[in-house]
Amino acid sequence: MIEILKLNEISEKVDSILSADKYTVTADAKSPQAIILRSFSMHEYDMPQSVVAVARAGAGVNNIPLDKMSEKGVCVFNTPGANANAVKELVLCALLLSSRKIYEGIGWTQNLAKDGTVSKQVEKGKKAFVGQEIFGKTLGIVGLGAIGKLVANAVLALGMKVIAYDPFVKSTDLAIQLTDDINVIYANCDYITLHVPATPQTKNSINKETIALMKDGVRIINLARGELVDNQAIKEAVASKKVAKYVTDLPCDELLGVDGVLTIPHLGASTAEAEDNCAVMAANQLKDYLENGNVVNSVNFPKLQVERNGKQRVCIISSDVENCVAFVSATLKNVASVASATRGSVCYVIADLSSCADADSIQQLKSKALSVRVL
Repeated sequence: MIEILKLNEISEKVDSILSADKYTVTADAKSPQAIILRSFSMHEYDMPQSVVAVARAGAGVNNIPLDKMSEKGVCVFNTPGANANAVKELVLCALLLSSRKIYEGIGWTQNLAKDGTVSKQVEKGKKAFVGQEIFGKTLGIVGLGAIGKLVANAVLALGMKVIAYDPFVKSTDLAIQLTDDINVIYANCDYITLHVPATPQTKNSINKETIALMKDGVRIINLARGELVDNQAIKEAVASKKVAKYVTDLPCDELLGVDGVLTIPHLGASTAEAEDNCAVMAANQLKDYLENGNVVNSVNFPKLQVERNGKQRVCIISSDVENCVAFVSATLKNVASVASATRGSVCYVIADLSSCADADSIQQLKSKALSVRVL
């Protein structure tokens, strides 16, 4: 029986994939081969030595120490695109919230005097909440991945124009302008939405200098990562009206109660459908890795999928990128096929054998590899 440890509550849909005849998925597994989680922070977590894989039911993996995982030979998966539709819908909501003073208007109506004159009060006071339409305006999308593409399609249908920046996308069949210069977005867009990971390169990419390049009255939406925006710079920009509104799904002390800043309590992927999609995708990836050694959507291992071609499969993870394949081929007998891939300092090899490997060969592999699994 394969044990899988849940560090967060996970959709029950995983039970149909990680079936009870082969797997136990519990919150108190003692010797788990894998971990499935959502937002639990693993940075200070004392992980069981038995773990060979971690699956994050979501796209971001900043709660997982990837370097440590790679050093231990632990494959880390995420689920890109599984919650894309949920985030897209929240972007549409944020676009309207940033434009129409809906949030402010709702708050105002809750404090109206209940004296039979509500209609008159509304007619007199509603002029304070005049906004603008998104139709005909230009949206800048920073990051044209799964979410960015869905956002682009949705806003095009609403009559917006789109300029997108993504250094990893060279062409698109979307009816948008694709630029390799992010300054084009800053200079020309009425709205900007961010859909990139937090990296040293993207940290504080929205700052005093980049905001200065933007159109007056720009509206900025950040449902990606809080680190992408310099909070002090955004507070100064909304105070001066350079930025008409900042909508973020990542609240923090600095941004609470600031006029011109709308904070949403990290609801981007908080739909039943998104949670189900992420859990199912994570479970499928874990199952294929645990049973077949195949790697799809790993954030620290190379992608490698191989159809089985023998009686036994041996999966080897090594930091010796240059010599790993040769060592595996020389050590194992009766090799039917060998496939390998590298990513950074990780070399991953899948060897299919026409007969079962002997114990000495496996021990030799283990003496020089980070991890060896016989499947």
